[in-house]
Amino acid sequence: MRSPLQARIVQWLVAPGDSVRRGDVLVVLEAMKMEHELRAESDARVLELLFEAEASVQTNDVLLRSEPLTTSPAMVTEASTRPNAPGQVRSDLQAMLDRDALTQDAARLDAVARRHALGLRTARENLADLCDEGSFIEYGALAVAAQRARRSQEDLVANTPADGMVTGIGSVNGATCGPERSRTVVMAYDATVLAGTQGMRNHQKTDRLLGIALSQKLPVVLFAEGGGGRPGDTDMPIVAGLHVGTFAAFARLSGQVPVIGIAAGRCFAGNAALLGCSDVIIATRGSNIGMGGPAMVEGGGLGSFRPEDIGPGDVQHANGVIDVLVDDEAQAVAAARHCLSFFQGSMPGWTAPDALTLRDAVPENRLRAYDTRTVMQGLVDEGSLLALRTGFGAGIHTALARIEGRAVGLMANNPLHLGGAIDVDAADKAARFMQLCNAHGLPIVSLVDTPGFMVGPDMEARAQVRHVSRLFVVAAQLRVPFFSVVLRKGYGLGAMGMTAGGFHAPVFTVAWPTGEFGAMGLEGAVRLGYRKELQAAAEGAERDALYGRLVAEQYAKGSAEQMATTLEIDAVIDPAQTRQWLVRGLAGAKVGEPTARRFIDTW
Repeated sequence: MRSPLQARIVQWLVAPGDSVRRGDVLVVLEAMKMEHELRAESDARVLELLFEAEASVQTNDVLLRSEPLTTSPAMVTEASTRPNAPGQVRSDLQAMLDRDALTQDAARLDAVARRHALGLRTARENLADLCDEGSFIEYGALAVAAQRARRSQEDLVANTPADGMVTGIGSVNGATCGPERSRTVVMAYDATVLAGTQGMRNHQKTDRLLGIALSQKLPVVLFAEGGGGRPGDTDMPIVAGLHVGTFAAFARLSGQVPVIGIAAGRCFAGNAALLGCSDVIIATRGSNIGMGGPAMVEGGGLGSFRPEDIGPGDVQHANGVIDVLVDDEAQAVAAARHCLSFFQGSMPGWTAPDALTLRDAVPENRLRAYDTRTVMQGLVDEGSLLALRTGFGAGIHTALARIEGRAVGLMANNPLHLGGAIDVDAADKAARFMQLCNAHGLPIVSLVDTPGFMVGPDMEARAQVRHVSRLFVVAAQLRVPFFSVVLRKGYGLGAMGMTAGGFHAPVFTVAWPTGEFGAMGLEGAVRLGYRKELQAAAEGAERDALYGRLVAEQYAKGSAEQMATTLEIDAVIDPAQTRQWLVRGLAGAKVGEPTARRFIDTW
C-alpha cells in the first residue's frame, strides 16, 4: 500500500501478522489538518509496516506490505473500523433527530391540548393540511427566541421551538397543477409559542422566505394569527426594533406573486399589518383582527377591552377587510387551496352547467329585481366559483372562477341593492378586484345591469366622485382581456365603468335580448326631456298614459337590437350561448406582459 499524498502517519490500526478484510481501515494519515483513512483493497495478511506512527511520508511511499488470502480471514482485527450496519443510527445523527423532534407538536402535548381546547389547530396541523403530503421542507426549524440572556438553552428549546413561526416551501394542489406550479412559500405563526408574537429570529426567517418567494416567483400563504411585536427578546442591541425589513419585504410581493393571508383566533398589530398586505384574506368567524390588541388600546388611553371586542370576524367581513369568511381553520385551508388554484394555470377536467337556465335568469318584467349570482353560477365550471368580499360593497359581486378550466375574474352588478347602482363601496370593491386580476393575469368578465353611478347629496358627501373614478383609472391600465355582457340595464357612466371605460374598450361587448341602454335611466330621461309635455297633459290618467308611451318609445330606441344596428355593441346573443362566446373569446385573447411596477391596493 502506497501513500496517496504527502502526510503524517497519525495511527496504525493493524500490526504485522493481522488478517484484514477488504474495506478495513489500515492506517490514518493527516495532511492540512484533515485525516484520511486508507482501507484494505482486498482480504490480506499484513507482513510489514515500513513507517512508525508520527512519521512523515511522501506521495507514493510504500507504507506496508501484505500478501493476499485465499480464504476470508476468521476474524477482523479489533482496530479495524467499518461503516455502521444498515439501520444503525450514528450518534451525531441521533442527536440531530432528537433535537428536531423537540420542534414537533408531539414534544409539546400540553400546549397542543390547550390549543385544541379552544377549538383551534396548531400551526403544523394547518400546514400539513394545506401542503400536499410529504412535500413540505422547513426552513429555520432549530431557531429559538432571542432570549439567551434571560433564559437557559433548555428552556428556549423546550418552550420557543422555531421561535414561534414555522416557515418553508411545500406543494399545494400538485395533483392538479403539477409540481412546478404547485410550489408555495408557506409561513405560520405558532400561537402556542409566546402567543404567536413576532420575534427577531422569526423576522429573520420570514425575510429569508419572502426573498425566495420574490426571486423564484412563488406564491405565499401566511397564517397570521398572533399578538404582534415581542418586547422580550434581549439578545440583540436594539431600542425599538423599527428597522426590521419584514413589512417592506412582504409588501414588495404585492402584484408580483399571489399572497393569501389566513386568520383564526387573535391577529393583532404586526401580524395584522402583514395580513392586511395580502391579496386575499381568509378568516374564521371566531377571529379577531386589529391593528392593536387590548394592551395597546389600553396603553393609548382608549379604554379597556376584551380581545373578542376588537375587530371580530363579522365586523371585519362587513367592512371589507375579510374577503372570504369561513367557520373554522379546516374551511380556511380548503378556501386557500381553492383560491391559490386560480393562480396555478388551467386545470384539466371540468363540468359545464346547464346553459338553458340562463334564458330565464332575467325576469320578463323589466322592473323586477333578480340575483345576478345565478348568472355567474350558470356561466362558469361547476364548483369553481369563489366569491370574494361578500360582506362588503353589495352593489357589485366579485368572484374568481373557471371557464372550461381557465381561471377568470367575474364581476356583476347587483340589482337587489340600490337597483344595481354603483356606490362608493361597490366602486372600491370592483376597482381593487380588477387590480387583482390584472396583476396575476386573469381575464375579466363583467356582467352589466346598472342604472349608473349612485347620486345624491349623501352619496357625494362620501367622495363618490373620487371613488367611482377608480373604475376608469384602473381599467385604463389593464393588460388582461376584458369581456362585457349586458344582462339588462346599461346606462350612463356606470355602464361605461363596468365595461372598462366604454363599450368598445372590451374584447367584446354583447347583450342579451333583455338589454336596454341610454345615457341615463329611461324613466329619468323621460321626466327631464319631456317635462313640458308631461306638465301640459292633464294630471292623472292622461299624464300617466303619455309618460308610459314615452318610456316605451325610449325603451324601443335603446333596445339591445338598436344598439347592435348602430354598432355600439358587438352583438345580441342568446343567453344560452354566453358561455360559448366567452370560451371563444378567451381562446383568442392575449394577456399582455406585466409592467415592471405593479401592485394591488390593500383596499
